[in-house]
Amino acid sequence: MRRIQLPEPPSPTSRSGTPDIFESGVHTFVRRAIVIGNGFAASENQSVGLVRALGLSDKHVLYRITRPKGGINEWLQWLPVSLHKKIDYIVRMICGYSQLMLKSQEKKLVPLPSENGVGAGLLAVLEADVKEIVSFARETYEKEGPLLVVACGRDTISTASSIKRLASENAFVVQIQNPRLHLNRFDMVITPKHDYYPLTPEGQKQVPWFLRSWITPRDPPDCHVVLTMGALHQIDFSSIRSVAASWHDEFAHVPRPLLVVNIGGPTRNCRYGVDLAKQLAASLLSVLASCGSVRISFSERTPQKVSNIIVKELGSNPKVYIWDGQGHNRHMGHLAWADAFVVTADSVSMISEACSTGKPVYVLGAEHCKWKFTEFHKSLREQGVVRPFTGSEDISESWSYPPLTDTADAAKKVHEALAARGWKLKV
Repeated sequence: MRRIQLPEPPSPTSRSGTPDIFESGVHTFVRRAIVIGNGFAASENQSVGLVRALGLSDKHVLYRITRPKGGINEWLQWLPVSLHKKIDYIVRMICGYSQLMLKSQEKKLVPLPSENGVGAGLLAVLEADVKEIVSFARETYEKEGPLLVVACGRDTISTASSIKRLASENAFVVQIQNPRLHLNRFDMVITPKHDYYPLTPEGQKQVPWFLRSWITPRDPPDCHVVLTMGALHQIDFSSIRSVAASWHDEFAHVPRPLLVVNIGGPTRNCRYGVDLAKQLAASLLSVLASCGSVRISFSERTPQKVSNIIVKELGSNPKVYIWDGQGHNRHMGHLAWADAFVVTADSVSMISEACSTGKPVYVLGAEHCKWKFTEFHKSLREQGVVRPFTGSEDISESWSYPPLTDTADAAKKVHEALAARGWKLKV
């Protein structure tokens, strides 16, 4: 009897398609992702950045948690989003036009955010609905495999944890930023190290005793909690190379070295005003001699009084270009073409992105920050990633450090957690 010769399975390194009989094995493949956002570009950028690092950037849908707006709702933003919506519904019922508002709450497509490329690769943006997402995960599991769910921000916690509870066999749920309570409600939690600062003796001293049980993380990080230095984002060497090519015509002939200045706005834990704006303007004038050119950008949070001072002091200088917010967002072009950065201390996201380039990053105003943000800036300085901006710097003298790779590191942890569950990504 002639022996039957079975075909050899394709090489694991082969780039050609692999028959299902060889690639199924004990693994179930994760082929698509859902991002649950809160409408804030900084938060949604973190989720999309992780999805992109996992190779699923062209296979994900954005669901968004939206809060009622206008009137009394502006005073209710601190409430859990579900309670906020119930109060809004009751108020509108009393006011007599509930039908109109109920129509506006129906599922519909909403505009994609454009800041920092958050919308890139999205298939759609829908109003988040737990029952719909759970049904989708269950009904498509046999054909499409498990669903990766990535959420970020306080308003997304309830929705993400409900999906984990109701579809634990069909979905892998990642929550970005510390949800504070019951971290085991998620398959993975990814959060900056400074979110655990309240657990330290120094942090405990700064929290009033009657708030300590709420502010302090209840659980120390365990194996399913991934601690990062900064915020996740979409910036890596691959994206920088791609962006550099697309912005070549605008930046290739800009005099070097190019100093990019990103100005945010005061926050609850990093308060400042016109004094810092005057300090920044004076320091920039001091370093102009060592700069070929300076490009300045403001964020949506920048107070008018701060931007007015910068424009007044530097707007007429031939070396300085102040972007007025019109036309294409130049943020990505700045990250790719800058030789050095100055960033205000209030924005963890902007600092994290700049520090992922490996280029010199100077931070202004860290002394105005308090509590866990002090710890964030201290950690970066101790690792040589950032330096304070004093106005005495020679921008032509470069220095370097190992770039932050938080997003790639977090993506690796997701790969490992999926493998431990018998799943793996199919890109």
